[in-house]
Amino acid sequence: MSAADEIIDIVDENDRVIGQSPRGEAYAKGLRHRCAFIQARDAEGRLFVHRRTPTKLVFPSLYDMWVGGVVGAGESYDTAALREAEEELGVFGLPRPTYLFKFLHDDGAGHSWWSAVYEVRCDLPVNPQAEEIAWHDFLTEDELERRLTEWEWVPDGLAAYERFKAYRSMG
Repeated sequence: MSAADEIIDIVDENDRVIGQSPRGEAYAKGLRHRCAFIQARDAEGRLFVHRRTPTKLVFPSLYDMWVGGVVGAGESYDTAALREAEEELGVFGLPRPTYLFKFLHDDGAGHSWWSAVYEVRCDLPVNPQAEEIAWHDFLTEDELERRLTEWEWVPDGLAAYERFKAYRSMG
């Protein structure tokens, strides 16, 4: 089954499930759905950063500081966060990602999705999915901050990162 055919939950402005749709159709029609964003750090505290492959359904070839993706139909955010982190990092046996907060992302073009933000420590050697990740590295926060103006980033990832920094500064 292709990613576009995967069935996902469609939710309302309060994140209540109101239906289901194939992922490709949900994107095309701008149906509100759920996503999990997971910040993966290595043992030294560096952040996993990657460039998406050109074949990705959304934001092809852009950089991201999160792993994650769309929550499947009937799947919880927590389950999706662990599944997506292990899939994208190419590891098995990660600790359960820690939930931080959730927000409704609006792309300004009539599309929105609920975004649950997590963090996880990955001490395992990563082997990212070649069909999803074209390049990857672990960067310090200073290196990441420098790259924010140099590379083209996925817009929802940038929004999540700004919210993450604000969340962390309140903690």
